[in-house]
Amino acid sequence: MQKYATVVCVVCTVLSALLVQLSQQEESLFKINNRSTVDPCFCELSGQVDDCDCKIESVLTFNNLHIKPRLTSLLERDYFKFYKINLNRPCPFWADDGSCAFESCAVCPCSEDEIPCGLKEDHQEETLSDKYSLPLNTAKEDCEDRTTEEIRLSALDTTISQKDKAAFESWQEHDDAKMDFCEPQDEDPSNMEYVDLTINPERYTGYKGKSPRRIWNSIYRENCFKPDQEITGYQSFASKRFVKGLCLEKRAFYRLISGLHSSINIHLCAKYLLSEGNLGQQVWGHNVEEFQRRFHPKNTKGEGPIRLKNLFFTYLVVLRAIDKVAPILKDEKFYSGIPNEDEDVRATVSNLLKVIRTFPNHFNESAMFQGDPLQAQQLLEEFRTHFRNVSRIMDCVGCDKCKLWGKLQTQGLGTALKILFTPATRRKPLRLKREEIVSLFNGFGRLSSSVKELEKFHQLIHEGKKDKKPAVRNGFF
Repeated sequence: MQKYATVVCVVCTVLSALLVQLSQQEESLFKINNRSTVDPCFCELSGQVDDCDCKIESVLTFNNLHIKPRLTSLLERDYFKFYKINLNRPCPFWADDGSCAFESCAVCPCSEDEIPCGLKEDHQEETLSDKYSLPLNTAKEDCEDRTTEEIRLSALDTTISQKDKAAFESWQEHDDAKMDFCEPQDEDPSNMEYVDLTINPERYTGYKGKSPRRIWNSIYRENCFKPDQEITGYQSFASKRFVKGLCLEKRAFYRLISGLHSSINIHLCAKYLLSEGNLGQQVWGHNVEEFQRRFHPKNTKGEGPIRLKNLFFTYLVVLRAIDKVAPILKDEKFYSGIPNEDEDVRATVSNLLKVIRTFPNHFNESAMFQGDPLQAQQLLEEFRTHFRNVSRIMDCVGCDKCKLWGKLQTQGLGTALKILFTPATRRKPLRLKREEIVSLFNGFGRLSSSVKELEKFHQLIHEGKKDKKPAVRNGFF
């Protein structure tokens, strides 16, 4: 008993020391030399995440220690790295204004033999109830006194033809589509192609100018909810005066878009073409000057740090969605056709879900769309329609690689919203397609990487490091 008490004491001491260490780490994440001075880019990154019951320091520690390492290895697996997409859908809002001519804008699709067999073939499990595939009804005990002929004549034929089964499946998909926050993918498979995300990484391509400005202006000015005052451009959306004029749901929509935008900008600054290198070996790395151009208060009319803060709101929303959909994900086969890898992926996802469940301050989606039921439903439909428009705008991006990652991350965020706001009282259970699962996890991976990259940029700024003169500069997407 004494030995047991000693062991417990040692464990408690170690845990206490760890908690103290984490607490100290949280308090000094963006401080310089442990003083209260903070670089202007990070001046908003402390304390409470807006509209959430969670501190930024808690998100940083949880992500960097527990989430990012697990996601990095998971997203390299076949099930998650192959994404099916149509990059040739026309822009539905304005005439094509040209495509990016840089080689870095191009996407390399997969050849047929590069696609895992489990993804090429249709291995989706039957989604209809087992009752549709049962043989003829058998006689019940209370009918055993009837003759064989009477039983045969009165039996119901519960089998279903393949044609009718497809019709039921189509009805189910139609019902599911009503819950979607993103424009549906093409029904014609000939328009779709697989892309290996690991060999088409998100990074700065040089895509800039009028085209990307039009994309973001359209998203902010035409799709974000606005109070009565006139909005001149997306630069004025981050002001606290603007946000205070909105209800919770409309603030959440803006913060989600702003957080996604900030995450994309962080990726481009972290994977920036610094040098063409020797023998065509390009050098990619962190561009501190570009990061400060996009987020320093002096360069953004004071709004850059607020945009960085919104990243944490978007992160928490997606984190909560994955936690909420965990029961469905636990039953997912994650089939790629490679048994050992599929089993390992299932185990890794299960472990990640258990870690996510331990997070103490998840986003509370139940606080949204409350009040009068009719008004709440109307606001939800308006919210969904606005986000669908954002997903459609991604088809207007002129750079194929930017379009690939823009569409994927938008679909991932839309999938998270679908999970959070599909009514629990719905007759049919929530279903997720493979592309939705892939985009959800990869989108969360991008948010996780952005949170982690903030630590690196803070370190580089603190150390006063200046990168080499970039090979391409001043992009906008």
